[in-house]
Amino acid sequence: MRLILYITTLLCACSCYAQEYAFPPNFQFGVATAAYQVEGGWNSSGKGENIWDRLTHTRSELITDGSNGDIACDTYNKAIEDVQLLKSLGVDFYRFSFSWSRILPTGTANKINPDGIRYYNEMIDELLANGIKPFATMYHWDLPQPLQELGGWPNSVIADLFADYANVLYENFGDRIKDWITFNEVGVFCGGGYESASMAPAYNGAGFGVYLCGHTVLRAHGKAYRLYESKYKASQGGRVGITIDSGWYEPASESPVDIEAAETAIQMGFGWFAHPIFSTDGDYPPVMKQRIAQKSAEEGFSRSRLPEFTSEEIAEIRGSSDFFGLNHYTTNRCTIIPDGWGTPPSQWTDAGALCSQDADWEPSASSWLKVVPWGFRKLLVWIKNEYNNPEVVVTENGFSDRGELRDCRRINYYNSYLEQLLKAIHEDGCNVSGYTAWSFMDNFEWMRGFTERFGLYYVDFNDPNRPRTPKMSYYVYKNILATKRVDWKYSPDSFDECEF
Repeated sequence: MRLILYITTLLCACSCYAQEYAFPPNFQFGVATAAYQVEGGWNSSGKGENIWDRLTHTRSELITDGSNGDIACDTYNKAIEDVQLLKSLGVDFYRFSFSWSRILPTGTANKINPDGIRYYNEMIDELLANGIKPFATMYHWDLPQPLQELGGWPNSVIADLFADYANVLYENFGDRIKDWITFNEVGVFCGGGYESASMAPAYNGAGFGVYLCGHTVLRAHGKAYRLYESKYKASQGGRVGITIDSGWYEPASESPVDIEAAETAIQMGFGWFAHPIFSTDGDYPPVMKQRIAQKSAEEGFSRSRLPEFTSEEIAEIRGSSDFFGLNHYTTNRCTIIPDGWGTPPSQWTDAGALCSQDADWEPSASSWLKVVPWGFRKLLVWIKNEYNNPEVVVTENGFSDRGELRDCRRINYYNSYLEQLLKAIHEDGCNVSGYTAWSFMDNFEWMRGFTERFGLYYVDFNDPNRPRTPKMSYYVYKNILATKRVDWKYSPDSFDECEF
């Protein structure tokens, strides 16, 4: 009886809270995908090879189920149909990414693929015809393979080639796309691609490659932003930003060393890319420059492993974003690294923080993703305080399972995290203007293949037609979009109610 009363009280509290706070009238909601994860058509009609094509075809043993994105969700052939699913959901915008190799098969702007221009034009026009804003990401981890053969992102030349690519996108699509993201999650693709070999192109350049990659990407972002600012902004009237990912870093204890470890971890993981763009001074965070220089000297190097920006580059990058794109999923607790832990050099021994997750936090299908809603609010408040309350667009947030249609755990995740977002807006004054659920549909989840599912739509990858089936979370998210409120009591008629 006590348990029943407790659950009833909890639901009432959630319901009363949800009725108290609503999202602002101009707040916008969307869903997201990425080109390699959904498009398929990997070598169709002039598209070139990218680093994920090469990795999955030559080193399939690195993918959990040995799968690849050759067909994926087949949005290359189903994009127009998918727009109707987006319209049914009621989103304000659709965040998608361009495939660099579909636009520029060799990675360079001297050869533009007409079919790539056609494909994205048709999708963009269909979105706009159905009242949905295209929110476009230029780069979501799929570097053209010919550019990787030049060394990939650690090669500084790639910054200029990216600016050329951005120019092609602005010229062909900027009359209709008003919201641009240059890069998605730089720390992830630099760390996984050039530090830990945990994603394409799967090189291990511990302590070096990750910083060279990040340095080139920041320069590329600055160039692409200033290009739009000088050549296109007046006529096209859009805005350009970047998406930076971060968990929240909670001190493992109240001890000063753990508090310092957590702050250093967020500065050297999140501030690595946020500080050069959003801080008043620009450049890398001072603690990052200091620690890597010190570690490098201790390891016998004649100079810091972290590259230096010129004063002109600092100025070009500082302020180069019209909004703060934020991807957030989970939280970690951090403590100081014990003596002798880890093998230097690496970005984590540089940071000096050992971060992990509590065993009693609710898990997901992804080993790294635990459900910790309060961390979301703390991160938003940290951004507000650290960078003078910039406009934040949450460009990804979501939960993985094994593909259940009655996905109560995903619903719990969305409701819980959106409640914390409402608190951040109404109680903390955080300037958040939009929220994007990851993801629109189940897709190729990088090194995990099709074993982890994030979608609001279930996709049957065993069926050549790749049918999409709405999950219970689809209906719950649709209700949130329609009412601009979180309602824990809401349950679609076609499913049994969830028990929270």
